[in-house]
Amino acid sequence: MTRVTAFWDDSFLAHEPPAGEFEAAWTGRLAVEEPHPDRAARVENIRHILRYEFDDHVTWEPAPAATRAQLERVHDPSYVDSFEAFCRDGGGRLTAETGANEHSFEAARHAAGGAIAAVDCAIDTERAGIPYACVRPSGHHAQPAQADGFCFFNNVAVAAEHALVSSAVDSVAVVDWDVHHGNGTQECFYDRDDVLFVSLHNDHWSWDRDAHPQTGDLDESGIGDGDGYNLNVPLPPGTGDEGYTAAFDRVVAPVVGEFDPDLLLVSAGQDPGTVDPLGRNVVTKEGFRTLGDRARTLATAVDAPLALVQEGGYQVSHLPYATLGVLEGAVGVDTGIEDPFAWLDEDADSAHRRLDSVVEHASAWWDV
Repeated sequence: MTRVTAFWDDSFLAHEPPAGEFEAAWTGRLAVEEPHPDRAARVENIRHILRYEFDDHVTWEPAPAATRAQLERVHDPSYVDSFEAFCRDGGGRLTAETGANEHSFEAARHAAGGAIAAVDCAIDTERAGIPYACVRPSGHHAQPAQADGFCFFNNVAVAAEHALVSSAVDSVAVVDWDVHHGNGTQECFYDRDDVLFVSLHNDHWSWDRDAHPQTGDLDESGIGDGDGYNLNVPLPPGTGDEGYTAAFDRVVAPVVGEFDPDLLLVSAGQDPGTVDPLGRNVVTKEGFRTLGDRARTLATAVDAPLALVQEGGYQVSHLPYATLGVLEGAVGVDTGIEDPFAWLDEDADSAHRRLDSVVEHASAWWDV
């Protein structure tokens, strides 16, 4: 029976950003300050549902702290130093939305280390199953010298670099289905041809680029040696199970298949889920189960080990169901547990139209 090997450290619960995502929007106007979206309850609920509804399929292992050398393969040493000092002094806000406390540096080290441990587990031919880094804080917005979007160290990028440096892996594909663009991962590998980065994300502000500039457009394809190895798949709001499945089948699978990586990593953010407060898409538990199944099938097709690394997901009651769906699909198990939030309709037609343009763009480099 295929199992999940999940990596965890209690430091993930001690990290606590300051309340409120945008403090200035709330001060003096409302009676109650909104808790920060990245709450410990997110991963507590994931761990709980896996322990009590999926325990026969999960083995838990420690997520060790990443070393300085491992972090500095991706992040500038001066940035690592400044973030450590910031937390040692008690933390606070680094940006309007991203903050830390005195425990955040250790939590971020263990999050990156958990991703590394998942990669080592995937590559080890003596170990069976699907590794899953159940980590917090997330990583895919963190850039080499900057924290961003609740992220401090880019967990999946640190893990990918670790694999490339310390094993027989010569190429890595990173598939990111978090609802927000993985701008940090993109920046880490933008001029590289040994890492293929494919990001499926919500195109929130397509109607007004001037007022709301963002990364993640189609024309961000990489530079130099990396030209064509960065593929963005911006999906319209309202995309759900059908649209994400189509994106995987029409874009992700053929591009990753042609790239033929030695390792497949998934930045598994379940914030495309229905009712997520920071997303606008409507993927259900069944849709995430399909994504987990597609990731497993793709890894088998390219004969590459697979590892999953937790990213976003901010509806603390839906996130555990969505993540359970991913892991059910990844190991080929159906618990029969239904999604209690699957009540919103999908705008699949808009998703298919957008995918037509993505396929046309990607065809300049890949056989799609």
